[in-house]
Amino acid sequence: MLNFSKIKITLIYLLFIILGFFSFLNLQKDNENFFNKKVNLGLDLQGGSYLLLEINTDPLIEERLQNKVLPLKKILKNNTINYNNFSVTPVDINFNIEEKDYSKFEKLFFSKKDNSLNSFISQYNTFELDLKKTNNKISVSFSKYGTLNINNSALNQSIEIVRRRIDDLGTKEPTILQRGEKRILVELPGIKDPDRIKDLLGKTAQLHFRLVSDESNEFGYDKLKSEEGEELFVSKRIIFSGENLIDAQPRLDTQSNQPNVSFTLDRLGAQRFGKSTTSNVGKRIAIVLDGKLISAPQIREPITGGSGVISGNFTFQEVTDLALLLRSGALPTPLNIVEERTVGPDLGEDSIKSGTISLIVGFFLVIMFMIFKYRVFGVVANVSLIANLLMLIGVLTILEATLTLPGIAGIILTVGMAVDSNVLIFERIKEELKTEKSIIHAFDIGYKRAKITVLDANITTLIAAIILFAFGSGPVKGFAVTLGIGIITTLYSAYFIARHLTSWIVLRNKEGKIGL
Repeated sequence: MLNFSKIKITLIYLLFIILGFFSFLNLQKDNENFFNKKVNLGLDLQGGSYLLLEINTDPLIEERLQNKVLPLKKILKNNTINYNNFSVTPVDINFNIEEKDYSKFEKLFFSKKDNSLNSFISQYNTFELDLKKTNNKISVSFSKYGTLNINNSALNQSIEIVRRRIDDLGTKEPTILQRGEKRILVELPGIKDPDRIKDLLGKTAQLHFRLVSDESNEFGYDKLKSEEGEELFVSKRIIFSGENLIDAQPRLDTQSNQPNVSFTLDRLGAQRFGKSTTSNVGKRIAIVLDGKLISAPQIREPITGGSGVISGNFTFQEVTDLALLLRSGALPTPLNIVEERTVGPDLGEDSIKSGTISLIVGFFLVIMFMIFKYRVFGVVANVSLIANLLMLIGVLTILEATLTLPGIAGIILTVGMAVDSNVLIFERIKEELKTEKSIIHAFDIGYKRAKITVLDANITTLIAAIILFAFGSGPVKGFAVTLGIGIITTLYSAYFIARHLTSWIVLRNKEGKIGL
């Protein structure tokens, strides 16, 4: 156990040097860090915003139900099933059919083959729509699992779009997690403008390009008011939507010196835009965002290049945010802010100061105790402890982990675990020195017999850390990460670095007296 080959020694300290190098990267500024690696501070350490969002799927369910009207009527018509009193509510579709046609309709409704109306959800082994019959009245609505499927799909899509919007802002290490069936947790460390974040996340960003009508009484038009107060009748027919956008960027018009948003369309959007502008030269086209009229410029010439400009009375900040919203995509449902908190940087500084003081005080007391208790080998244990902390921070730096206050607690606990390992080893060696005449043999046997005890103690703690990481969330995961990595670095420093230093001292003083 005390014999180390040159290759083994080289590998031991090479790994330590590499991890130690990455740990020192945290002392540099971001723009000076060639590797762009750093331990990021969590919300509780550097301040920022905490938001709990909830999706509202009621409009989406209503929309999906409206989309079922045509397939439903098609089935009834193609199978010569007479119906009457047809009506649609936000939650169901109602109509009457004769008793003799019900079994026929039911069979078609729950058919797994070529069913354009009622899709079969294999995940839940059920259909997305339910059928209820009261006398001759038929009610069609989304089933429990159909609603759940819509919720899950909307939630996953919303999380992805929220992530895109936040990433475009350049926020480092945001936390975006699902909470329950309809909620999204968003933690944004270091955010200085939480109101802007709330504004960006609160917009669905449903963009529509629609023609403006000159006739006020024409059917199929919405009455919308522009920011200047002008009332326009806008067609409900959508030329193209935000789904057809490939890219959107803020820019400054060189002629008017006004900021606007330039956009690029996909092939389908370009075709629709080109066809519509070609046949409607001289008319106005309305740009509608989330049901609000942004602008209604005149079509002066056909636009066939698949690109265009959204202009209006915007500030540069507004066009930047608008471009960001359009690039990230539209939310499937509105997001409501259920809970919000702002952690100030002063509170974060106090947390860092408290955690640092705790670590320094604990570290100093441990060092003094080990020197007092084990003298020269106490110094070895302390060197191993410092190496352990440097390697731990190095691993966290490589992973670009987010350090929270519970994470600092995990580091402090790692100090205790590292000391405990060395204490177990040295106490075992002391027992062997009482019976063994050979100092080298006593240290060798001591390390071998303490190995199982040290491994058992650390592995059980590592299992607990893994369970905390698997089932915990947020700060709990931060604690589990630092503790888990700390246990691995503790075992490495105790059985490689500390053992090599111990062997060096023992082999140099094998004929002398060992102070332990």
